[in-house]
Amino acid sequence: MKLKHFNLPFAENLFKAFSDESRMRILHLVYRNGEMCISDLEQVLDFTQAKTSRHLVYLKNAGLVGFKKTDQWVYYSIKDEVSDVIGQLLGYLGRDPVLLNDLETYRILYSNRELAICKLHQQRQRRSMV
Repeated sequence: MKLKHFNLPFAENLFKAFSDESRMRILHLVYRNGEMCISDLEQVLDFTQAKTSRHLVYLKNAGLVGFKKTDQWVYYSIKDEVSDVIGQLLGYLGRDPVLLNDLETYRILYSNRELAICKLHQQRQRRSMV
């Protein structure tokens, strides 16, 4: 099902979601990967669980993402009816270095979880020393 009526309340929620870098990064990762669990988003973006959850709740309440539960895991995905609109907006950001870095970090994480966790811990240690 695709979005049939683009009204002011929906547009307001959509543009508020895109007004925050963290939410744009989450939307981009979820859009590009189909679905993602919260723990992967936390690791890729180096966000706390609280920050990640807060932004996902905002996106869910705005009608942009849906979720499914599988045992203790929750997987988030872009709702079908808004995927075209989100895809068009994210298309303009396709070469953004932050978003490309997020995708590369996820690729590493997905291909070798143990190596990626070590890499992410090293990055966090370097940041805490600064």
